Amino acid sequence: MTATPGPARRAPVRLLVCDDHAVVRAGLLALLASAPDVDVVGEAGSGEEALALARKAAPDVVLMDLQLGEGMDGVETTRRLRALTPAPHVLVLTTYDTDADVTRAVEAGATGYLLKAERAEDLFAAVQAAAQGRPALSPPVADRVMSRLRNPRPTLTPRERDILAHLARGLPNHAIARALYISEATVKTHLRRIYDKLGVDTRAGAVAVAKEQRLLP
Repeated sequence: MTATPGPARRAPVRLLVCDDHAVVRAGLLALLASAPDVDVVGEAGSGEEALALARKAAPDVVLMDLQLGEGMDGVETTRRLRALTPAPHVLVLTTYDTDADVTRAVEAGATGYLLKAERAEDLFAAVQAAAQGRPALSPPVADRVMSRLRNPRPTLTPRERDILAHLARGLPNHAIARALYISEATVKTHLRRIYDKLGVDTRAGAVAVAKEQRLLP
C-alpha cells in the first residue's frame, strides 16, 4: 500500500527586525522566537543598517518601526527596501497611527501597518500575511483608513504647507507675508483655505490638527 504524501511544509518566513531601541528589539526577538514558521535573519537599529542587512540576508519581511532616530526614518527606509531586487515586504510596527503616518507608510510600499499594542498572535498572523503580500492592519488603523475613504480630506498645497509651518512658529500674518514674499491679503486667503481643509476656525486649531496629522516639517 502506497502512503499518500501530506502537504509540503512551507519554508519559515525570513524576518528582519528594525527598531532603534535595543530593549524593544530584544523584546521582539524574544517574542518572535516563539512564533511558528518564522526565522529571524537579522536585527537593525537604523534604516541604513536595515538596508545593508536586507541586501545580504534577503528577508521575506522587514518588521519596521517608523521613528528611527538620526538618519533615515522608517518611511524612507521602506521606500528603499521596496526598490531592492528581490524586494522584501515591509510590515510597519509602531506606536503612531495618525492619518499622515499611515498614508506615508502605505505610499512608500508598506504591506501592513500594525500597532505595538497588538497581541502576539496578531503580530505572528500579520507577519505571515505580509510574507504572502496580503495587507495586515491593526483594527484602529483599519478604522482610520475606512473613515478617511468615506470622508476624504483635501491635501494641502506646498504654499499652504509653507504658511502652516510659519503659523506653527507663531508668526503674525504680516511676518508670514514678508517671509514668503507675498501680500498679507494672500496670506489671509491661504489661511481661510487651510482652515476649511483642516476643519478648524482658529490659528491654534490649525496648528493642533497639523501636529496631530504630522503635516509640519
